[in-house]
Amino acid sequence: MKKFLSFIIVSCIGSLLFIGCNKPAGELVGIGTKGTFHEANPYGMVLIKKGTFLMGANDQSAIGAINDKSIQVTVDAFWMDQTEITNDEYKQFVNWVRDSIALRSLVMGGRDEFRLKLKNQEDLPPEIAPLNWKVKIPWNSKDEEITDILKSFYYESENELSTKKQINPDKLKYKYGWVNYDQAALAKNKYDVNTGAYPAEAKVRVDTSFVDENGVIHHQTIERKLKTRRDLISTKIVNIYPDTIMWIRDFQYAYNDPKMQMYFSHPGFAQYPVVGVTWEQAQAFCHWRTHLFNSKSKVGSQDYRLPTEAEWEYAARGGQPMALYPWGGNYVRDKRGCFMANFKPMRGNYTEDTGTTTMKVGSFLPNDFGLYDMAGNVAEWTSTAYNVSSNNLVYDINPSFQYNAKNSDPDVLKRKVVKGGSWKDIAYYLQCGTRTYEYQYESRPYIGFRCVRSYNGD
Repeated sequence: MKKFLSFIIVSCIGSLLFIGCNKPAGELVGIGTKGTFHEANPYGMVLIKKGTFLMGANDQSAIGAINDKSIQVTVDAFWMDQTEITNDEYKQFVNWVRDSIALRSLVMGGRDEFRLKLKNQEDLPPEIAPLNWKVKIPWNSKDEEITDILKSFYYESENELSTKKQINPDKLKYKYGWVNYDQAALAKNKYDVNTGAYPAEAKVRVDTSFVDENGVIHHQTIERKLKTRRDLISTKIVNIYPDTIMWIRDFQYAYNDPKMQMYFSHPGFAQYPVVGVTWEQAQAFCHWRTHLFNSKSKVGSQDYRLPTEAEWEYAARGGQPMALYPWGGNYVRDKRGCFMANFKPMRGNYTEDTGTTTMKVGSFLPNDFGLYDMAGNVAEWTSTAYNVSSNNLVYDINPSFQYNAKNSDPDVLKRKVVKGGSWKDIAYYLQCGTRTYEYQYESRPYIGFRCVRSYNGD
């Protein structure tokens, strides 16, 4: 009887101990993450909730082409910029690149006050030493040594009466890298968990860039053995200043010189969508934006990136699976007869919709997701490679026809899907399901972009 009572008492104590302790010793309790994580709203972005829609053209092609078949697909939740990236926002990128190169040049010129003093990093060579971003860059310094280092960032004015400094875009080179998951996914490159190594015959094709003594960027595609994950990384150097001559080049018999001279630089165009940016420059911007966020945030985020075609089209439809246009209707005018976007409404008439070329972002009402200018103003880059029959190939959850063209690939493999139509396009190109393409190395006065970021949650 005493033994039995002892057993009861011990069992009760054990139960009391278990109830009173949330994480009993010796049990699987996790690493101690507290509470439920809620991702903060990224500035200037809206959350596009997961959903299903019919992806593809709603209408017959205006040019008589055969449209790809429509497919029903599911898209995960993601964040998307409310508007296209503006000139003002892109200038932040340009200025950051300018300042980072200036600081590096000053450090390499022996000016240690621009070098960040950190323990165990005093002996790092100047080309990789941490930079002191808290120090103001003395662009107007009277110190001759500093002036000699920084003067190469500006053109020398041809006008003797002009004292305004013009930035030299040839200096604004941004280097970034990415992991070639397409190469890692090849069957011949499958990592062997039993041996802890890649197969002996594993090889990868990756891109690399370098700048020669004349400041010219050279792009190469190399093949190397796959031994570690570092071998999967491609690197690219990109001139990031927008192309300003495109206004004249694309419309030669038109007087667009004022646009060419002022569109990116003048504060009057600050809230207009940035144009003249290649797909490769937009990729560089996304990489920089990710770095900018992670350098200030205690909790890292998913990478900023260009949207896939499916994400872009789903977002454009605004939660209406069969919407022809982002505003949900089947017509480009509202019930009062006003146009719903900035495009080319009539032959030779660009102003009937209140705009001539580009307009300020957000000049028209948003769609039901709260996104502005998903039709018209400027067309937008996506991350998707262009193929007329890609809907026959992609999966039905988060579809994306991806091909990361290497430098050595032919041009036909460097076409990227462009969506949304622009100020110069007829209404057909404003439809949510309409797709066209441009080569990833080309810049146009009617193509811009916006970023997305995958959502850390369900």
